[in-house]
Amino acid sequence: MPQGVALYVGAVLGTGVIALPALAARAAGPASLLAWLGLVLASIPLAATFAALGARHPDAGGVSTYARRAFGPRAAALVGWWFYAAVPAGAPAAALFAGGYVTAAFGGGTTTTYLTAAGLFLAVGLANYFGVRVSGRVQLALAGVLVVLLVVATVASLPHADLGNLRPFAPHGWAAVGSAAALLVWSFAGWEAVTHLAAEFRRPARDLPRATAAAIVVVGGLYLAIATASILVLGPAAGDSDAPLAELLARGLGGPAKAIGAVVAVLLTLGVMNTYFAGAAKLGSALGRDGALPAWLARGSQAGSIPRRSLGLTMLVALLGCAVVAVTGVGTGPLVLATTGCFVAVYAVGTAAAIRLLPRRTAGWWTAVVALVTVGVLIVTTGPYLVWPVVVGVAALIYVRRRNVIV
Repeated sequence: MPQGVALYVGAVLGTGVIALPALAARAAGPASLLAWLGLVLASIPLAATFAALGARHPDAGGVSTYARRAFGPRAAALVGWWFYAAVPAGAPAAALFAGGYVTAAFGGGTTTTYLTAAGLFLAVGLANYFGVRVSGRVQLALAGVLVVLLVVATVASLPHADLGNLRPFAPHGWAAVGSAAALLVWSFAGWEAVTHLAAEFRRPARDLPRATAAAIVVVGGLYLAIATASILVLGPAAGDSDAPLAELLARGLGGPAKAIGAVVAVLLTLGVMNTYFAGAAKLGSALGRDGALPAWLARGSQAGSIPRRSLGLTMLVALLGCAVVAVTGVGTGPLVLATTGCFVAVYAVGTAAAIRLLPRRTAGWWTAVVALVTVGVLIVTTGPYLVWPVVVGVAALIYVRRRNVIV
């Protein structure tokens, strides 16, 4: 279970903690703390819903399996392709984001950025090549280091806190809280990632809900702590900093802020990529097993086995994404937006499946209803970014139809 908590923390406590406190402060000032609190509370039913599904139906297919049970193979193929397409799109963006921090700290231009990204891919590939147990141990170590680092950043900077920085509380009006919340949605994606690893828990029905509850407390507490410290310590400058976490560490402990920020960015990104590649590799093998992807990928779908073929395909596509960014110079923005759209689509089907699969009128069922309403709000905020999951979904349906697996 500790490894499961670490995987959750790695999936949700991602690169957003590096930059988003500053973006939210820029949008709403100290009132952005209300947006942070609101999203922490909103993530509870979403996380609890996926934990309930994983506990009752532990399978490498994750949300794809729940969609199959609730709505049939078409929905399963859609969800599976959405998630499988999101990881190779999001991973290059995350790796290049960390590479940018390293470049800012140590120089070297785009060469340093892409070498850092390549190093992250290599580390994640090796960890997952030897199986989720090794990957889980790596994640446990990473999560421990990150939690300590974030706690130190908060505690060490508190002597520099000034309650006067809370005034004016809403300098841009109360409507700006909604704008800040829209920015922060990216920080709270990831609660579905560990469902693909549910069967790897020794006792999924007991351990997965416990791991989820612990992760909610850890992630929510750390996000609120960093956001609050950024406002109280940095004041109006919180909205101007590109690396508020590094600034907090520099204020509290001294030393070069850029170098500290680079270390934090690399560790956070490594944690996110490790969790998502572990989940995507298992998902790809399950999709191959179920006929939604070529059967060649099916090896490794059983609990305890290693889906090396699926992992290799995911790595290859992700590296191609890096190459596209490098050659075209379009930046990581399109990759991030494509990833966001896919995850919102996965949440919509997953929470709807929970309402069909969980016993009606139980606490879990009502939690799923609340989660579905929450996802409806996310759909509104995502808007045009849903174009990519629509394209991927059409391709999935065409493939499944040609494979004659639709009943």
